[in-house]
Amino acid sequence: MGDSTETEETTETETAAGDLGSWPQFQYNAANTGFAPDETGPKEAVTEHWRRETDGWSSSAVVADGTVYAGGFDGTVYAMATADGTEQWTQSVGDQAASTPVVDGGTVYVWGEELTGGSVVTTVYALDGGDGTRQWSTAVSAISSPTVADGTLYVQGGRGISALDTANGTERWSYETGGGTSVPAVADETVYAGAYDGNVYALDAADGTEQWVFETDDEVGAAPAVSNGTVYIGSWDGNVYALDAADGAQQWSYETGGSVSSAVTDDTIYVGGWDGNVYALDAVDGTEQWSYETGDYVDAPAVVADGTVYIGSNDTNLYALDTDDGSEQWVYETNDGVDLEATVVDGTLYLSVDENLYALSEQ
Repeated sequence: MGDSTETEETTETETAAGDLGSWPQFQYNAANTGFAPDETGPKEAVTEHWRRETDGWSSSAVVADGTVYAGGFDGTVYAMATADGTEQWTQSVGDQAASTPVVDGGTVYVWGEELTGGSVVTTVYALDGGDGTRQWSTAVSAISSPTVADGTLYVQGGRGISALDTANGTERWSYETGGGTSVPAVADETVYAGAYDGNVYALDAADGTEQWVFETDDEVGAAPAVSNGTVYIGSWDGNVYALDAADGAQQWSYETGGSVSSAVTDDTIYVGGWDGNVYALDAVDGTEQWSYETGDYVDAPAVVADGTVYIGSNDTNLYALDTDDGSEQWVYETNDGVDLEATVVDGTLYLSVDENLYALSEQ
């Protein structure tokens, strides 16, 4: 199953065992910050270290314990060695798309889609990280990457959010919104998510009780990022909002030319907009520090401790920018639009694009 491999050698919150780095879930951690404070990435021009080809990648990669995990449009989860891309195992989780996996305590959580009688059924799976063996599965509505925190898996669905016990997949609670939700963020025992009904929701992580709701002027498809008691989230109304995590009160907003997604450090929020620009904003008051223009819309940035922000654009390029002033460090050209987030671990950047998973490192 999916064993075509091409290897070309040219040369927190949560960490993996030993000295290996880790980026175990979407946007790095449960708070969706997209900031890896213990990681460094390539600052000079990059070259292809290895790549793995499939019929198409449906997810960003995650990394834990020296293994890269990613989902494919063929409904397969792939596990590959970080060193050279060697396939360790594959596991089918349906007939088509598999989500960005989450790795926690040696278990990989992911969902896939199965076509049944003309309808699509989504199922969440727990897989053994070592060999891919299925541990449990639960049929539940799911439309994007799950989030794991404190023994609970939070899954966004077409109608709201479900909380599943990581031990056996039992549903602990569910909360219905007026439309599908964005990838949830979890911080301080609270689940935060945007929804296609235009609202941002804060729910008690233990039982799903609604704590507050904030209304925007359009659908909210971007994942929230939570840092220092503030929820940062973009809406299709073109604004990125900073909300008090405790009560949802708006602290500030910043208008871009389109829908936005973001990553946040202690003092700066980095925003990718559908207007093709990358913005660096002061996390406290939203003041613009710098902006950088690409040739098309951009997705969520990835930020590492050595002062680099990585962001892909639909103009087919991956950009590395200096976090201080937005100056361009390097540009890597791909063969397709880059609409999945990069993952950066141990000086290597992993990127799913143009039916390949690339491992990129400095020349």
